[in-house]
Formats: sequence, structure tokens, C-alpha cells
Amino acid sequence: MNKVILMGRLTKDPEVRYTQTNNTLVASFSLAVNRRFVRQGEERQADFINIVAWNKTGEFCSKYFKKGQQVSIIGRIQTRTWDDEQGQKHYVTEVIAEEAYFADSKRDGEASAVENTFGETLSQSAEFQVTSSDDDLPF
Repeated sequence: MNKVILMGRLTKDPEVRYTQTNNTLVASFSLAVNRRFVRQGEERQADFINIVAWNKTGEFCSKYFKKGQQVSIIGRIQTRTWDDEQGQKHYVTEVIAEEAYFADSKRDGEASAVENTFGETLSQSAEFQVTSSDDDLPF
């Protein structure tokens, strides 16, 4: 099984490009993901992980993700190699994003409607209201 779940902050805005063969959108960005533990007397360490998002997921990331935002990515690890002009072999490991989510808390004044990974508009609805009483709960 090849599944990755990451939460981190964007190191810069996503870069968008289109493939030459079929004009497919590709968004690339890097996440700074804090390591879980800190050694006593040392600063927290972070890993910088390259993310690639294709098609609708890439469009969502390029449209809504900005440098410094905390986001969550679900995807898979992919490795690839290539030879440069001097014949030197290069290796790269990256995460192919299959799902992308906001992980920051909602800021005051932000719009309540957001487009999700699949291009559907999500908004707060009158159907779902927060109640302060537990009286109506069946358990």
C-alpha cells in the first residue's frame, strides 16, 4: 500500500504549468512538515516535501493555497529518475496529491463558501445548525 498523509505549511505559492502533450494542469509546491519530536535543547526540525497535484486537485491548490498556509495532503509517494545533458543521473521523490484540504483554523472575515478538491462549492447551510443544548440527543 502506498498512502501518505501530511500536514504542513506551504513554503511558497504553488507553481502552475501545463503539460505539452495534452495541456494538463500541474501544480507543484513544497510543504514544511514539522518532525514529531524535539531533542532537548534543540530547535524543532522540519522536512521539506515536494508535492505534485494534477488536474482538478492541482487547480484547487493553485487557486486557494498560499505561502504560509497550513494544509493537509493525502496522496502517494512516487520516485523518478532522469539523465541530464552531462549524462548525470538524477533521482527525485515526491508526493502525488490525490486530496488536498485546508488545515488552518478559519480566520475572521473569511468567506464561508469554498470549493473543494473536486470543484464542488461547499458552504455553510441552514440545514446544519450548532445547538448549545444536549437535550435533543438520543444518547
